[in-house]
Amino acid sequence: MYSSFAYKGRALDVKQIGRELGVRYILEGSVRKSSSKVRINGQLIDASTGAHLWADRFDGGLDDIFDLQDQVTSSVVGAIAPKLEEAEIERARRKPTDSLDAYDHFLRGLGAFHQWTEEANNEALLLFQQATKLDPTFAAAYGMAALCYDQRKGNGWMINRGEEVAETARLVRRASELGKDDAVALNTAGTALAYVVGNLDHGTALIEQALLLNSNLATAWHQSGWMSIYRGDPEGALERFYRAMRLSPRDPYIFDMQIGTGCAQFLNGRYAEALSWAEAAVRHQPNSCPALRTLAASSAMAGRQEQAEKTIAHLSELDPGLRISNLHDLFPVQRAKDIAMWQEGLRLAGLPE
Repeated sequence: MYSSFAYKGRALDVKQIGRELGVRYILEGSVRKSSSKVRINGQLIDASTGAHLWADRFDGGLDDIFDLQDQVTSSVVGAIAPKLEEAEIERARRKPTDSLDAYDHFLRGLGAFHQWTEEANNEALLLFQQATKLDPTFAAAYGMAALCYDQRKGNGWMINRGEEVAETARLVRRASELGKDDAVALNTAGTALAYVVGNLDHGTALIEQALLLNSNLATAWHQSGWMSIYRGDPEGALERFYRAMRLSPRDPYIFDMQIGTGCAQFLNGRYAEALSWAEAAVRHQPNSCPALRTLAASSAMAGRQEQAEKTIAHLSELDPGLRISNLHDLFPVQRAKDIAMWQEGLRLAGLPE
């Protein structure tokens, strides 16, 4: 750690200083004097990210500046020691695997996953599976493999439903067992457990645990929004989706956050707002079945019949097995009135029974 009130006479660039000195943390401070009083401000910064870990101020008199110096020193050391420990624990948690080959497969899997096509989904699943073979303790890789099945279900890509649900359950168990301190693993496991396996209570609990570990994980706020929708709390869902989008406005999942926001507005009966959010999602991902379902139902309920029918035609090409009778599987909501709203909207749009 490096402590300074100035550095080579120029404005403090903590990342550059960290690189030049080879340190992870920097204690930055300033002094302000007024008559016989002095105020010292200090803040602890992670040099690799620029994140502020701790800040405080100290006021005293100039009549005994050495006592004030001792007070500041003891206070700073006592305050930042636990913060440094927390930061190092979190740094260790963020290190997903010691295997560079496993991590390479994981990153390639993420790239394929976010293409949102059936072919890319198959590729992503194989890459995540290979990552777990290279490192059988790689919790996040198990979680992302489980999330591949979540994507498959939502877009109508499942081939053998029973086998794929069972495999999802296995992957979720591994991710949650190995990743008790891994927010990404817990969030992906909880999402797949709720949507694919159908265990909403346990899935929600895993996502909430992920948020306790990392309250700034946008995708966990995003997925907790979906849990709120399933539980019949669209207003709560809106708060969570909005928070996710504020945290990560360029997130690869942004279109799904928009879908969720549209779904919540739909369930609130605000069809024009739901339509606007669904249109935004479709602009991001024109072939996303969840986005198209939301767009079709919202268009119909908002009186945009031509748009609704056109959307249903496109949706039927992508998911020919979609029917009013199997909607509840795709919208695992707990309130009967919620599924009835989706059935009404998609029936008006022209979806077959």
